[in-house]
Amino acid sequence: MARGGTPRRRSAGRSWSAILVAVGLSVAGCTGGPADPAPTAQALAAGLSRLDVSAVPFADEPATAVQDELESALVGMAPATLEAVVTGTSVAESQEEPVATVALELTWDLDGEGPAGQVWTYDSEATLVPAQDEGDGDWRVRWSRGVLHPALGETSVLSLTRSQADRADVVASDGTALVTARPVQRVGIDKLRLDGVDPAAAARQLADVVGVDADSYVDRVESAGDQAFVEAIVLREEEAAALRSAVEGIEGARLVPAELPLAPTREFARPLLGTVGPATAEVVDASGGAVAGTDVVGVSGLQARYDEQLRGAPGYLVEAVDDDGESSQELFSTAPAPGEPLVLTLDRETQQLADDILGDVDSPSAIVALQPSTGELLAVASGPGADGYSTATLGQYAPGSIFKTVTALALLRSGTGPQSVLPCPESVTIDGKPFTNYSGYPPTALGDIELRVAFAQSCNTAFVGQVDVADWPSITQAAASLGMGPPADLGFEAFLGTVGDPSSRVEQAAGLIGQGPVLVSPLGAAIMAASASVGPVTPVLVVESGSRSDEAVTVAPGENEQIIDMMRLAVTDGTADVLADVAGPPVAAKTGTAEFGTATPPDTHGWMVAVQGDLAVAVFVQQADSGSGTAGPLLRQFLTEVDSSFVSESAAGSP
Repeated sequence: MARGGTPRRRSAGRSWSAILVAVGLSVAGCTGGPADPAPTAQALAAGLSRLDVSAVPFADEPATAVQDELESALVGMAPATLEAVVTGTSVAESQEEPVATVALELTWDLDGEGPAGQVWTYDSEATLVPAQDEGDGDWRVRWSRGVLHPALGETSVLSLTRSQADRADVVASDGTALVTARPVQRVGIDKLRLDGVDPAAAARQLADVVGVDADSYVDRVESAGDQAFVEAIVLREEEAAALRSAVEGIEGARLVPAELPLAPTREFARPLLGTVGPATAEVVDASGGAVAGTDVVGVSGLQARYDEQLRGAPGYLVEAVDDDGESSQELFSTAPAPGEPLVLTLDRETQQLADDILGDVDSPSAIVALQPSTGELLAVASGPGADGYSTATLGQYAPGSIFKTVTALALLRSGTGPQSVLPCPESVTIDGKPFTNYSGYPPTALGDIELRVAFAQSCNTAFVGQVDVADWPSITQAAASLGMGPPADLGFEAFLGTVGDPSSRVEQAAGLIGQGPVLVSPLGAAIMAASASVGPVTPVLVVESGSRSDEAVTVAPGENEQIIDMMRLAVTDGTADVLADVAGPPVAAKTGTAEFGTATPPDTHGWMVAVQGDLAVAVFVQQADSGSGTAGPLLRQFLTEVDSSFVSESAAGSP
């Protein structure tokens, strides 16, 4: 009998059919006793496996009474399931009557995950006696709770206790904790402390103080039991300290200390990392028993995707408990197995810098920074304006003129060089559709100008005018070369970009300047800038995660240098001059302003991408005046304040 220690696992090849060993059956037959106890033994095993013995024949009491005893003895084992197997049967002849002993193997599936999960197996036995009815050749089970486990007395029960493992941290690759257990305060109404105060009034007062929906919280408090603590919100220590006096001034309100896995600050990579919280009924049901209602689980983001890895495996304790609850005997136990840390490439200081810069931006916004040489993401920040949406990784936006990086690469491959002369008129018409330059375009940069100048000054008409030179297959290939395309499994949910399929020559022309069918995310924009520096870059966030499977066209070293030179000219003598005096290695950049929506005049996105040393950055603001005017100052602040070690050395091909 296995009562503790290492659980016995079910053998993959084991048959769950009965193994019957009949001893002395011929002797029983000679005296007129029942010939074969096997059917009754099998009926008992089947009934125990169903936790329903109402069809099993019993010797001394009706099956309904035994069923009540069974349920009483096992009520503490929920939600575990039982499988009983007959492993042997023997019959002994006595002077009064023959007695059969049935050997049983009982296996509890403690976590609901089947044979591969946590199981507890032990041996037990049951006694069978002949039926008392004259002429009845069947056997009857003589019931006792010892059938369920030899340690059970007539009034004791089996009790299962499940303990959740310590949730693992989310860490940076250098071991710095990004998400770890931090102190919090659970704020709520303790109905035992109301002292006659109306629960609804207290709940409404607390809801107003902590900023939760009052009507919903009042309903929860009123429907809870008289002894319940009804949580309104969980606050970080510093947040709770600011509200403590107001909370404690409300009758029945309490702050209960606890711990939760949290990032260093509330805003730190929140849409990407996600949050944890109590398991919902839907999560519990979908887990197949792996999650209990008392567990803390990942609710969103990476915490949800890697929940199984982070939460580890629970521990189990099975005891035989006397009916008075004061005496118990441990029968089986396993210790919780802690989760495995999730290792990310994020740099804590760089991520916090990006989050801080976006903290006052009302519109949805993002900053993504990565190292072109490795693809490792250092910061993936989504501003508060998107209300928790991961703008940085999931947003799909028209890129505007930052997409001219792709168009310029396609033109280079067509034979157009950086110093090739292109017409840049005030307006160009494609199949009846006029295209113009942005408001404030310098008149001195109109006329016949070099491609590199058209790029640096962001001349729309020069690029649109190349609609028959940069055909759409070449744009598609250039975009793939710069990292745009459907990813396989990057280890996190992401949209990188798509060039779409233009429905007309006009839409194709619009696509050359990042409008029309072209969409990109801030993550995709950062990858585009990085790829312009070193060739196609695969973003890496989760250490040892999957990689992209699409086959991008390689960017040749000469193409890298030409694109980066044009991006550098945009900084020294073009629309990205806001970065001209940033200290450190030379900065190469491209601005973008993209129209969207149906307003007149149209609303615009603001973009800027940059490469400095071994650092590529994209900044995006959904509702912006322009790329240079709105995104530019944010990027300048980021490059000015970021750790200089990330830009001290250039990746291959960068300036």
